[in-house]
Amino acid sequence: MSSSHGNRHLSARVLAAYGLPGLPLAALQFPLFIHLPAYYAQDLGLGLTAVGAVLLIARLWDVVTDPLIGLLSDRTPGRFGRRKPWLLLGTPLLLLAAWQLLVPAPDVGWGHLLVWTLAIYLAGTLITLPYQAWGAELSPDYNERSRISSAREVFVVVGTLLAAGLPALFGNTAEQSLKLIALGLFVTLPLTIAACLAVVPDAAVRRRTALTWRQGLRALHDNAPFRRLIAAYLLNGIANGLPATLFVLFVTRYLQLPQDPWVGLLLFTYFFCGIAAVPAWLWMSYRFGKHRVWAGAMIWACLVFATVPLLGPGDVWWFFAICVLTGVSLGADLVLPASMQADVVDQDTLQTGERRAGLYFALWGMVTKLALALAVGLAFPLLDLAGFRDQADSQDALARFALSGLYALVPIAFKIPAIALIARFQITAAEQLRIRRLIEQQAQTS
Repeated sequence: MSSSHGNRHLSARVLAAYGLPGLPLAALQFPLFIHLPAYYAQDLGLGLTAVGAVLLIARLWDVVTDPLIGLLSDRTPGRFGRRKPWLLLGTPLLLLAAWQLLVPAPDVGWGHLLVWTLAIYLAGTLITLPYQAWGAELSPDYNERSRISSAREVFVVVGTLLAAGLPALFGNTAEQSLKLIALGLFVTLPLTIAACLAVVPDAAVRRRTALTWRQGLRALHDNAPFRRLIAAYLLNGIANGLPATLFVLFVTRYLQLPQDPWVGLLLFTYFFCGIAAVPAWLWMSYRFGKHRVWAGAMIWACLVFATVPLLGPGDVWWFFAICVLTGVSLGADLVLPASMQADVVDQDTLQTGERRAGLYFALWGMVTKLALALAVGLAFPLLDLAGFRDQADSQDALARFALSGLYALVPIAFKIPAIALIARFQITAAEQLRIRRLIEQQAQTS
């Protein structure tokens, strides 16, 4: 039986090649969650409730596809590795679905949105789940895993910044912006996937203990750090998904600022501060531990979000400061939870003798998508219920309060229990080292 890669400190070349696909994947995610709901609801006239319902239904599709693809990628044989074939398989489907979704005909209905959203979610699963599991297997080291996740997430943020900034420079309308992102995806995704496949080693396959379905589910249930981490991540994901979903509406309807240039500029500021803060969060995680630092970052975000309802129309510079301060906390959200997930997989490997990173990251992906879907599914209908009218020039007091509350106060209510959960996370650096040594002992005796 072979173990994971013995090289604990990966070269900059390998880290860069591994991180590169994160750029186009993030550039696609940005319009899907920031611009697309409002574009289909307002510009194409489908309505807030219909768009929210379609996106929620589409996300339920991932409940089936995510664990299936995670399991299959764990069990993929062959000389090309377990993860690489899935990236090749998903790329053409993702390109086709992205074009259909981002460059629709002006008279499309909810059926078009549903079909191609299902397709793009499936294609994204084919690529991102094996891709993330691959990263978890590149090193067994507690801190090196944070380097690996930060390399990926730095490119993710760069892709997000490009998706936010370039359309503001070259596209004057939402339609033009979405088409520009689709064209960029056709160039960058194949090139970055090819570089990753050519440079990054795929993990060797560990022996199997032939777990039954019942045994596999029991091992998931018995993995207490996993249960704690995934619950905290779901809560924090909903908290982050609400302001992401409502960002455009908050800027244009609550602050009453023109979408061009303020939406792009403020989003650029937010994500730029996130990527700039990553080295500081890494340094703190090396010193104090990943879970403590992530909990501290969530507390920081809550304190900043609590000031949002104090804003009024035209308070752009106060909101600019809020984007800077919450952007700083974003750096921890990007890097540390994914690194902690790799440590959780070690606990499962010790218990089962199998390497099931694909399954674990499938469950991770399901929670990520569920959190975003719940954010959309909750936010838009509740705004409708409060009397918010997206086409109106002004809103009444209840509608304005609902928008600010869903944007800032409800996320705090979700983050508080997430902080309580993660503050008591069990796998510290010392515990992870103990687990890895036990795994290596198992490998030597098998």
